[in-house]
Amino acid sequence: MLDQAIVSSIEGLRRGGHGVKRIALLLGVSKNTVRRYLRHPKQGQQLRPRGRKLTAAQQAHAIELWRTSADGNAVVVQDLLAEEGVSASLRTVQRIVAAERRAVAVREATTVRFETPAGQQMQVDFGERRVLIGGVEQTVYFFVATLGYSRRTFVRAGLSQRQDEWKLGLEGALVHFSGRPEQVVVDNAKALILRHTPEDVKVHPAFEAYCRDRHIAVFACKPYRARTKGKVESGVKYVKRNAIARRAFADFASLEKHLVAWMAKADERIHGTTHERPIDRFNAAERAALQPLHNPDMQVTTQRLRRTVANDCYVDVDTVRYSVPHRLARTTVDVQVSGSEVVIWSNGQEVARHARSQQRHERVTSPGHFAGLVRGQTTSETGALASYGRSLADYATAIGGVT
Repeated sequence: MLDQAIVSSIEGLRRGGHGVKRIALLLGVSKNTVRRYLRHPKQGQQLRPRGRKLTAAQQAHAIELWRTSADGNAVVVQDLLAEEGVSASLRTVQRIVAAERRAVAVREATTVRFETPAGQQMQVDFGERRVLIGGVEQTVYFFVATLGYSRRTFVRAGLSQRQDEWKLGLEGALVHFSGRPEQVVVDNAKALILRHTPEDVKVHPAFEAYCRDRHIAVFACKPYRARTKGKVESGVKYVKRNAIARRAFADFASLEKHLVAWMAKADERIHGTTHERPIDRFNAAERAALQPLHNPDMQVTTQRLRRTVANDCYVDVDTVRYSVPHRLARTTVDVQVSGSEVVIWSNGQEVARHARSQQRHERVTSPGHFAGLVRGQTTSETGALASYGRSLADYATAIGGVT
């Protein structure tokens, strides 16, 4: 419905000889609105009831509800006000909270860089990228750890993001930096953080125990606020765009060797934020600030798996197949996986030990596992067919030859 002032203006302009397009342009309304009124003037003159205006106190209360109980939802604010006997349209509520909504959006979009003292913090994360290895494109997961002060970076390639890969990555980073920070900052990966609410953060017990044994505190960044670990976020992008982009590798070992060389180069580059080389900042302050490792030869974490041996006498670990003695085909075995090897047990006895492979879909075989296995005899197809019936020449003769 149209405001009475608009109605009067339309009528006056129409009497003055103006057309629909000109009237719409002058009044700032659509041409269809003008046409509808001119066709049905009585309907157009029905005035829309004016919404009830909230008092200043009610508006302040609506904003407070939006911040708290309604959790930023204008519809919920409208419902809560109605329960209190205050009638307001949704549009009215939206206008009241609009300024507060904009202020919150600005606060969330604004990032204040937070610099940490030397030795205090290490940020860790995973990135993934398709990499050409051995002529086959495959997904590789890159664990990246960045020291908060010096910006030194450690990278490890793997085939998954399971908790044991996080632990192996952390283990490698601690050894690489020859010390431990006071705190490790992680995201909310399910392998690490079971629950993260404003009131409570629940760290996975196994990961919590791992960090506690190394006297490292765990800090989980706020959900959907990855910028709270922006240093490693930048590091992950740098690894994907600089270390790996447009490169192919003969095998996984070549990729790992390349990453070692790349980390040494990254230590020497001038960092865009600090305007210093990470290795210089590390040697000047962070090396001494890191706490010593309680055991320099830390035991690499292991993972225990249960696997059923396939008919071909192999078990699968992260898409890689490892052989087992043929007598164990179709039985269930225990598999112990570490960063360097895979050990297989049956009924408490070790039955196989292999160097761990990072080459997807590779077969790692110990020839002794197939000793004494009798292969089925094969017969050539030609020989098998020859034992049946006559030769084709005999049939050709019988029908008078071939033309």
